[in-house]
Amino acid sequence: MKIYLVGGAVRDQLLDLVVTERDWVVVGSTPDEMLDAGFRRADSEFPVFLHPETGEEYALARTEVKTATGYKGFQVEYGPHITLEQDLLRRDLTINAMAMTEGGGLIDICGGRDDLDSGVLRHITNAFTEDPVRLLRIARFAAKLGCWGFRVAHGTHALMKKMALSDDLLSLNAERIWREMKGAFSTPQPWRFFEVLHRCGALQRLLPELAEGMVSGGHGEKTRDEFTAPLKRVANESEDPVVRCGVALFDTASRLAQPDQWMRQLRIEKADRQLLHDLLRFHRLSQEAEQAEQILRFVAILNPKRQPVRFRRFVAASHGLWPQQVESLLPKLEYSAELLGSPMPEELVLSGLEGQALGEALFAWRVVRLEEVMSQTRGSN
Repeated sequence: MKIYLVGGAVRDQLLDLVVTERDWVVVGSTPDEMLDAGFRRADSEFPVFLHPETGEEYALARTEVKTATGYKGFQVEYGPHITLEQDLLRRDLTINAMAMTEGGGLIDICGGRDDLDSGVLRHITNAFTEDPVRLLRIARFAAKLGCWGFRVAHGTHALMKKMALSDDLLSLNAERIWREMKGAFSTPQPWRFFEVLHRCGALQRLLPELAEGMVSGGHGEKTRDEFTAPLKRVANESEDPVVRCGVALFDTASRLAQPDQWMRQLRIEKADRQLLHDLLRFHRLSQEAEQAEQILRFVAILNPKRQPVRFRRFVAASHGLWPQQVESLLPKLEYSAELLGSPMPEELVLSGLEGQALGEALFAWRVVRLEEVMSQTRGSN
C-alpha cells in the first residue's frame, strides 16, 4: 500500500496558498483492508474513506469510463491493480493531476507544474468533455486563480464550447450548479465564474435568466462588463459570500415577475434569498418619494438589533449596487436603526397607553424624530 497527497492540496501548496483541505490516493489496497485499518466509508458508490483520526478523505486509486449520459453515467473500476498514473489521468485539469509522496517528492505526469508556472487552466485529455460538472469547476478555478493571471487554454475553451451545446449539460441538477456557484463567491474574483461560463455558452443554457442580463441591448462585451461591475466593486469591500451572491443575482431577480420562485428553483440558500428580498424591497422603496415612515418600516423589517448580520449584509450589498445613492441614505438607515433600538421615551412611559396603542404611539414618535433629521439634512443641502 502506498499513499499520496493529490489534487488541490498539491496545487495550492506549490502556489504558496493556504491548504484548507487535503485529499489522499491509496494505491495497492482494497476496501476491506481500509476498513480493517480503521477507516470509515465516506461514500456508498465510490471507494472513498475517512481517516479515523483526521477525518480526511482517502480514496482508492480508480479509473472512470463513460457509459451513459449525464454526469453520473460512469463505470468506476478500482482495486490493487490500478496505478497512481491511471488515477491521475482521469482528472480534469493538469494543475489538479499532480501527486506528492510522503517525502515531498512531486509526481507530475501531465505537465501540471509547467501550467502552474504559466498560469494556464488546461484539460488533460478529451475525456474532459465527458463530465459536464467540469465546466462549472473550471469556471470556479478561473475565479479562484484569476488574480494570479490564470486563463483558460485555447484548446480547453474550444472543448468547453462543444460541451455547452451537448445534452449532457442539461443533466446537471440545480443543487450542483448552486454548490459550484456558491464556492465561486468565496474566491478572489467571483465574477470570472460567470464570465467563463458565458464565453463558452454554458451560462445561456444553465441559467438563461442570468445570462440575459449580460447581453441585453446587444452591447456584447460592454454589457458583460457592466453586469460584473457591481460584483467587482463589492468583492473589494466584502468577503462575505452571501453579500457577493446578493449583488451578483440582484439584477436578474429584479427583472423577474416571480423572483422567489426562481431562487427556489436554483436552490439558493435561505440567507442568500433573504438578502435578495431585502435588496428588492429597498429598490422598490428608493423609486418612491423618500418618506420617513417607509424608511423606518423598512429598517424595522431588517431588525438590526436582533439581526445585526442581516443589516450589515444589506448595507454592504447596497454599497456595491448603488454606491452614490446609499451614501446619502445610509445615515438615515443607521439613525432609524438607533431609533428602533432606543428605549421608550419617558413621555410615552407616563402616557398610560398599553398594547397596540402604545406600539403605534412609539412608532409615530420615532417617525417624527426621523423626519426632523431628514429635514435638517435637506436644509443643509
